[in-house]
Amino acid sequence: MTCSTTTGQMIKEPPDLESDVTAGDICGVLLAAGAGRRAGGPKALRMDTGGTSWLLRSITTLRDGGCDAVIVVLGCQAIRARGLIMASEFAADPMITVVDAPDWQLGMASSLRNGLLAARVQPWRAVLVHLVDLPDVTAEVVRRVIQQTPPGTASLARATYDGRPGHPVCIGRDHLESITTSLAGDAGAKDYLAIHGVRSVECGDLASGEDDDNAWQSRGIDERRERSDPC
Repeated sequence: MTCSTTTGQMIKEPPDLESDVTAGDICGVLLAAGAGRRAGGPKALRMDTGGTSWLLRSITTLRDGGCDAVIVVLGCQAIRARGLIMASEFAADPMITVVDAPDWQLGMASSLRNGLLAARVQPWRAVLVHLVDLPDVTAEVVRRVIQQTPPGTASLARATYDGRPGHPVCIGRDHLESITTSLAGDAGAKDYLAIHGVRSVECGDLASGEDDDNAWQSRGIDERRERSDPC
């Protein structure tokens, strides 16, 4: 499957929160740009065996979990993925924004950079970064991470699963510029989070936090955990 993309386009303009900063609390950033070559195709287009879209499921998880808005970052097959959103109930949701990552082929960090840049336009207190291929990460996990993230704009928190770092990751506004400028290739925000004392929010009782990538299952859990993550 070839990958096509457009650049710098959105489904709608970002919500104007300048007149009501209290509304700008948590913005979800959903990374769904990759080609998913080892998973059989772009994950933004994948469906569960029951026909549930990974993309729409992930948006629902973030909204139901407490994100006031969601920015969806697309890349490979962006036009088709955008079509899924436009054909869903989210097309009428003014708090759902779609941005393209024109340089998504450079690595997941590029997708994260585009998402964070879009989030910085509005006065969000924090950004919650999530991945499109985490099927058992539910709204309850998102809600716990948000609730246990310290208040203010300097907080850092992430879900862990039996002590293993995972997603979602909550990043306070004060950190967005530094993280954005430090991202390169597949070298994501892991080092930054470690250096700045990210708070762990244990969610192993709620989910496994494992990606739903059948191609990894035949290779074993150790190799799966070596995949490049943005945070």
